[in-house]
Parts: sequence; C-alpha cells; structure tokens
Amino acid sequence: MSADTVSAPSIRLAFTASASLSDNLQRVLVDLIALELVGKQAHWNIVGPNFRDLHLNLDEVVDIAREGADEIAERMRAINTTPDGRPATVAAATTVPAAPEGEILTTEGVEYIVSAIEAVVATLRGVDEDIDSEDPTSSGIVEDLIGKLEQQAWFISAEVRKPVR
Repeated sequence: MSADTVSAPSIRLAFTASASLSDNLQRVLVDLIALELVGKQAHWNIVGPNFRDLHLNLDEVVDIAREGADEIAERMRAINTTPDGRPATVAAATTVPAAPEGEILTTEGVEYIVSAIEAVVATLRGVDEDIDSEDPTSSGIVEDLIGKLEQQAWFISAEVRKPVR
C-alpha cells in the first residue's frame, strides 16, 4: 500500500463548540493578540520618568497576552473550532484602541496601556457568562485572564495614581 492510498483515520473529538462559543472565543483571541502587539509597541517606545519599571511591566502584559492567546487558540482547536489570528482579522475585529505613534511619555503610556487592558477585560467579562453556560473549561481560562490582566492594570495605573483621601 503506497502513502498515496493511505487515508487518515476519522477521529472526532467528543465536544464541538457551537457557533456562539466559537465566536466568543474568537473575540477573546483577537483582543489578546492585539494587546500583545500594542504592549510591545509601547514597550519599545516608552520614555520618561520611571521608564525602566514601566518598560519591564509592559513585558509582563505582553507575556500574559501571548500565553493567553495561545491557550485560547489551543482550546478552540480542542473543541473543534478554528482560531483566526491573521493580522487583517485582528485589525478588523479588536476592541483594543490603536497605539500612539512614535515615542510615548511614561504618563501617557500608562494611560494608554491601562485603557488597552481595560478594553480586553471588557471583552472577557462580556463573553464569560455565555462561554460558561456552554463550556466551563473555556470559562475558567477566561476568568484566569481577567484576574491577571486586572492585576496588571492596577500595577501599571499605580505609577501615576494619587492617594485617595
């Protein structure tokens, strides 16, 4: 029997995502990919007071977004749906605000990256209940990302916050 005549076995995974679950996970994926990209853009171009701390903290955000995107995409494959992380798809669908061009003063960078994180968290929170109703496993991933990203928003915003009295 030649390699040309060997057919692949017909294996079907036990759970297949509905169109709604697939769409919700895709929304999460594109926002995480966009956050990774704009986080790195800010990381490269941040200047000013507390540069080093913010520069390093931005890499933490990028790592969370990159790892989260990979986990979501692999979860999508595990539940028989196809992730789409192509640049045109991400650009067309993300809720993350566009990154500023050129150098970014640290105070402006803080404001921008916190708004980008908050956009992603809004997407995560907006889809979590629907995801949970169909697939608690995927919801657990989303909830973990909410906690990590909200913590980063707090860390970064503390760079410019004034004490509440």
